[in-house]
Amino acid sequence: MAEIERMTVTLPSDMAAAVRAAVDGGDYASNSEVMREALRDWKLKRALQLQELAALKADIDRGLTDLTDLAECLAAMGVPVGGIGTETLTIEGVTSLKEATHSVIPDRIEFGTYAMAVARTAGDVELVGGRLDLIESVVQTLRSAGVTLEATARGVRVQRTNGALHGVDVMTEPYPGFPTDLQAQMMALMTRAEGASMITETVFESRFMHVPELSRMGANVTIHHESALVRGVPKLRGADVMATDLRASVSLAIAALAAEGDTTLHRVYHLDRGYERLEEKLAACGADIERLKG
Repeated sequence: MAEIERMTVTLPSDMAAAVRAAVDGGDYASNSEVMREALRDWKLKRALQLQELAALKADIDRGLTDLTDLAECLAAMGVPVGGIGTETLTIEGVTSLKEATHSVIPDRIEFGTYAMAVARTAGDVELVGGRLDLIESVVQTLRSAGVTLEATARGVRVQRTNGALHGVDVMTEPYPGFPTDLQAQMMALMTRAEGASMITETVFESRFMHVPELSRMGANVTIHHESALVRGVPKLRGADVMATDLRASVSLAIAALAAEGDTTLHRVYHLDRGYERLEEKLAACGADIERLKG
C-alpha cells in the first residue's frame, strides 16, 4: 500500500473559525450547530463566488471574440499582430496606419433576439450581417424547436421549418453556451410552442422578472427555484405590461408580436439601452408597432 504523504490544508477563514468554535467550546451539541451554520454560510458564499466566476469567464470568452475582431482590423491597417485568436496577443507599434475596410462582428444578442422574433411570428426574414458561428448553441436550440436558419451571402435567413414550434429545454451557460441574455426572449418564443419547455437559469439570480408580465398576456409559466416550466398555450392576448430590465422588455415585445389585440409596453427606456430603433426594424418587416409620445 502506498504511503500517504503529509500535507497542509488551508481552510477559508470563515470555515476555520467554525472549526475552532466547535473544538474550543465546551458544549458539543451547540458548537456543532455553530459549525453547521458556518458551513452553510460558507457553502452559500462559495456558490455565489462560483456564479461570479462563471459570469466572469463568459465575459472573458466573449471578450476574446471581440479582441480577435479588433486584432484583425489592426492587422488589416498594417499593425504586426501575433497570436490572433488566442489569449496572448503580440503587437508591434507602427508610426502610421494605412486605410483598410473591416466589417465589425454583429451583436450576437441582437442577432439572436431578431431571429426569435421572426420565429415567433412565423416570418421569413434575412438578417443581414448575422453569423451563425457567433451563436452556435442558440442555433442548435432554435433548430430543435422547429426553426430553420441558413447562411446566405449577406447574413442569415430565418423561417419556421414546418409551421409549428416545439417546446425545447434550455439551460443558460457561460459562452459559448446558451446566453443568459437570450433567456427571456427564448421564454417568449416558447409560450406558444407545442408541448412544454423547461428553462433553467444558471448564470444570474432573479432573472425571471418577465414571467409575471408574460402571464398577464396569458402565458402559462411556473417558476421553481432557478427553473421555469413553460407550457405552450393556443394564443396570447394583448395587455398593458411593464419592462423590468433590458432583456425582459424585448421579450415582451416578441410576445406582443404574436398576441391577439394591442399590447402597450411601458418603461421602454430599458429597451433603448440595447436595441437601436427596434420599432423601426420590426415595422420594416411588417410588424404593427409604434412608439408612443410622452
